[in-house]
Amino acid sequence: MNRTRVFMVLALAVMAGGGLAYATYSYIQNVPVQTVTIPTRPVVVAARDLALGTELGPDNLRVIQWPANAAPANAIGDPGEIKGRGLVMPVIENEPILPLKMASVEAGSGLPPVIPSGLRAVSVHVNEVIGVAGYVLPGTRVDVVATASPTDSRGDVTSKVVLTNVVVLASGTKIDTSGDRSEAQPVTVVTLLVTPEEAERLTLASTEGKIQLALRNPLDESAPVTPGVRPAGLFGAPPRTTQARVAAARRNPAAPVETAQVIAPPLLTVEMIRGDKRVEEVIR
Repeated sequence: MNRTRVFMVLALAVMAGGGLAYATYSYIQNVPVQTVTIPTRPVVVAARDLALGTELGPDNLRVIQWPANAAPANAIGDPGEIKGRGLVMPVIENEPILPLKMASVEAGSGLPPVIPSGLRAVSVHVNEVIGVAGYVLPGTRVDVVATASPTDSRGDVTSKVVLTNVVVLASGTKIDTSGDRSEAQPVTVVTLLVTPEEAERLTLASTEGKIQLALRNPLDESAPVTPGVRPAGLFGAPPRTTQARVAAARRNPAAPVETAQVIAPPLLTVEMIRGDKRVEEVIR
């Protein structure tokens, strides 16, 4: 009798639970789905990563629907408005094309619109050595070292840093900075971004003598003033170690480079004891 009651109670519990679960499932399925519509607007974005000077057109642009309340200011919605204009800064894929990233309609595309107002782009011929073994890439910074003689005398030949912290605008015909900077790219022409006065110095240095590019850290903003070096003083200073060079640069990065003096090595002496007397003999 007791077993019958237990089975009856268990059966009623299972039926009640199943009925409640079915009722809950039916209610959830019949609840109407509420859809929220967010206002959007068309925005022109880059279809792929675009480099400096790229001419904008249908092959590198596309239109997406952007939330209206989050769209960038001055966002462009019609690709036809910017067709043929050039970029003055690189953009990445799906980045909105804004007016500040484009050159004016008259400027066109390529290298000219990339040159800031007041500056000039000057190209110089280089080889693998002058171009720092191919590691002078667009966007890097270099110092220009000129070697020339103000007279016809061989003894007056001087090497001196004539320009410092110059931006490399183009390497060969490339102004793309999205490539792998760790990979060397041998080129024959390097275009530097300089002021008109620096353009004169660079042109004179490249025509009257030889130039060498010295690659520098882009975070280094120092502009050391060097006196230059001549053949007579080239072998007068002992060589420095790498640690000594780094320590000297950190102590005074903008100080003129001074020619170190040759220091004679100390003389060796031998102490001899003769009975109760001590005598020091100098070994020469």
